[in-house]
Amino acid sequence: MDTHIVTPRRWWALASVAAAQFIAVADAFIVNVAIPSIRADLRAGAAEIEAVIAVYQIAYAALLITGGRLGDILGRKPVFIAGVLGFTAASLWCGLAESALILIIARAVQGAAAAIMVPQVLASIHMLFPDEARTRAFAIFGVAIGLGAAVGFMAGGWLVTLDLAGLGWRSIFFVNVPIGIDIALAAAWLMPRLPRAIGTRLDLKGAVVLFLGLLGVLLPTMFGRELGWPWWIWLVTAAGMTLLAGFMRLQRSVERQGGMPLIDLGLLADRVFLAGMGATFCFFAGNLSFYFVLTLYMQNGIGLSPFDAALTVMPMALAFVVGSRLSGGRLIEGCVVQGIGLAGTAVLAGTTAHPAMTLLMLPLAVFGYGQGMVLAPLFNAVLMQVRHAHAGSGAGMLATTQQVANGTGVVLAGVVYFAVPGDRWALVATLIALGCTVLGTLGCLYRMQSRSDSLRFVSLRSQ
Repeated sequence: MDTHIVTPRRWWALASVAAAQFIAVADAFIVNVAIPSIRADLRAGAAEIEAVIAVYQIAYAALLITGGRLGDILGRKPVFIAGVLGFTAASLWCGLAESALILIIARAVQGAAAAIMVPQVLASIHMLFPDEARTRAFAIFGVAIGLGAAVGFMAGGWLVTLDLAGLGWRSIFFVNVPIGIDIALAAAWLMPRLPRAIGTRLDLKGAVVLFLGLLGVLLPTMFGRELGWPWWIWLVTAAGMTLLAGFMRLQRSVERQGGMPLIDLGLLADRVFLAGMGATFCFFAGNLSFYFVLTLYMQNGIGLSPFDAALTVMPMALAFVVGSRLSGGRLIEGCVVQGIGLAGTAVLAGTTAHPAMTLLMLPLAVFGYGQGMVLAPLFNAVLMQVRHAHAGSGAGMLATTQQVANGTGVVLAGVVYFAVPGDRWALVATLIALGCTVLGTLGCLYRMQSRSDSLRFVSLRSQ
């Protein structure tokens, strides 16, 4: 039976979980701005610097479904607080790293902690807002993501440029420590105890198989180019794909034996939910990867300082916030606006060797507005298909798709960017490739629309 929690305290709970989502996003954007500084200080290679970003996403993705299921079993509040504290400790470790390898390991731990924390955010919103306030709650969730991007870029630029106490890029991780502690304390005080799903168990074997399968597929893609694509890389990839195929058979076997699968298999039979997962994958494959290559272009290609690079993308992040507030659920139009922003950025980079900051701000703001129109309504539309009893599993599946897409997008965008000589033309080539992700999102959204008349996507305002 579905369980709803409607209490005046739910808005305070939303504030605490949205704050955690905020720091998770801000951390990703702060790292993007600081990538050139990290690369120079730690003498990191191209694959290592990609790994600093991508391994976080891979660990995050590989454990999200497990994190969501733990929330079902142990309760949202204690699991959320544990995830926040783990994220905080891992941030401290990142700041203390003395080599690229240690930083990569610490980032993996940080991603694992985020995988415990973030599914509780979406699942809590899903359970706390079953009524007409749901759209507003998801809009606030979208604003938290947009503000995380804005503050992340600006804070990253300021902290690296100011070089407080000689810490340089390390301060971008240290700043998470007091913030994380405050969020954990606020959640302990404000967040209501949401009911656990009675009888839910963790499919440990399934969790291990899923984790190893995702690692097998994504890690070779990340390091293959740097290693010269040796033959054994393809064997690892094939093994990962085999494990993922075996994971689905294992889940069906667990269900037939009366056990509790790691994922809600009923959702995999829902074509609207599957189309939504496809839209989520395509959308996020072109999300973090865009900021990754844009940062490299601005700092290495046209010589902007970290502060100026942060200032250049500030209108984009603010436009994201505005777009998420005013979108009215117009997902398809949002994709079109996003595509226009991508095309405008590519044309500007291709026709101008050193575009002025003010000129670059214009197409970036268009891109950010389009992203804002899509992100929060997309989560809302997809999670509408999930029963409250499986909120953790459904949120974990959606967030896993998001993070696999983020990690895959960064890796593939890095392959294109570093394969093309010259930062200017490398950016243009990568933006053309990212345009394909926008088309993929559009295709999946049309499938969602055609299979569910109850979801209002085109030119209709959410109530």
